[in-house]
Amino acid sequence: MLHHVKLIHATKSKKLLGKKIVLAIPGSIAAVECVRLARELIRHGAEVHAVMSESAQKIIHPYAMEFATGNPVVTELTGFIEHVELAGEHERSAHLVLVCPATANTISKIACGIDDTPVTTVVTTAFSHIPIMIAPAMHSSMYRHPIVLRNIEKLRELGVEFIAPRLEEGKAKVATIEEIVYRVIRKLHPKTLEGKRVLVTAGATREYIDPIRYITNASSGRMGVALAEEADFRGAEVTLIRTKGSVPSFVENQIEVETVEEMLRAIEGELKAKKYDVVVLAAAVSDFRVREKAKAKIKSGRPLSLELEPTPKIIERVKELQPDVFLVGFKAESRDGEELVRAAREQIERVGSDLVVANTLEAFGSGENEVVIVGKDFVRKLPRMEKRELAEKIWDEIARRI
Repeated sequence: MLHHVKLIHATKSKKLLGKKIVLAIPGSIAAVECVRLARELIRHGAEVHAVMSESAQKIIHPYAMEFATGNPVVTELTGFIEHVELAGEHERSAHLVLVCPATANTISKIACGIDDTPVTTVVTTAFSHIPIMIAPAMHSSMYRHPIVLRNIEKLRELGVEFIAPRLEEGKAKVATIEEIVYRVIRKLHPKTLEGKRVLVTAGATREYIDPIRYITNASSGRMGVALAEEADFRGAEVTLIRTKGSVPSFVENQIEVETVEEMLRAIEGELKAKKYDVVVLAAAVSDFRVREKAKAKIKSGRPLSLELEPTPKIIERVKELQPDVFLVGFKAESRDGEELVRAAREQIERVGSDLVVANTLEAFGSGENEVVIVGKDFVRKLPRMEKRELAEKIWDEIARRI
């Protein structure tokens, strides 16, 4: 690995540390994204090796991928049997082959076992023992071609995972780099929560004053989304109840809500329909709502008094519906130290939370957080860290107790 690559290696996370990924690049114009893709995989700890078809080399120069990965680029198969070196059955073999961006031609060749480029030969070599992911990119009419669709389905049945394209501007554009990296991490992450069903809430609720104005708070939803995605990486079946306007997520099963009432209905619906192992209530739920919402927009330029009433306490319903579920509550307070721990313990005694993650209000809207994790018989203070890293620590704590 070259020096300039070492400078960025695992700077975003260690999720892919120790993982060797073959980035197999066919001849799509979207190949221009592969420099950034390779660098992002490296920032999460991966070792990346590029393999390019002859068509791909007409779009992006192999020197660019050599710079991006810090490794020699395979542009042809020689007596060094590069396809076996990268994807054969031996201990130095890759952990994943990622075909990106995959053309209709390449997908169909892979489905038919045709090996006439370094890309298709590496995939065939890997097929029986290495995970393969394919991120298609082509004109939308090609993506809708019945034979291409049949070939995609055939490969899915054989265990190949597809990262769906973005259908826009008449094209099946390759998925975003963020989504591809997310899906790669999910594919390779240890599945320590496999078989567990997890419900997570995230974001700030809205309580409407009139049809366009509402009461809310500064929560971005980052913490809840990080917790949901970490559970997803670890193999859990995740449902994310996310408020409108909060940060987006790649978790597949999402329910969008706005008000406390909507969130309560969504949680009750899930807990009545399915048995959950863990419920994590990370959303910043409004404590008050307007007693009478105006049916029309309130005119501006005059004083306004609002009568507020308490909203339903969502956390109190969880153990009523599923007494055995492992419940993780969040507690945000202006105070810190002993008073913060006391507030967390009060929640445990009042509603039966198994863990409470307590923090001060400065974490709202921030990318970092400093928390105290409080259980029935312990208190653990964590230093300030990124919310993604904090999500890992919280799930480590939950996993020790379920």
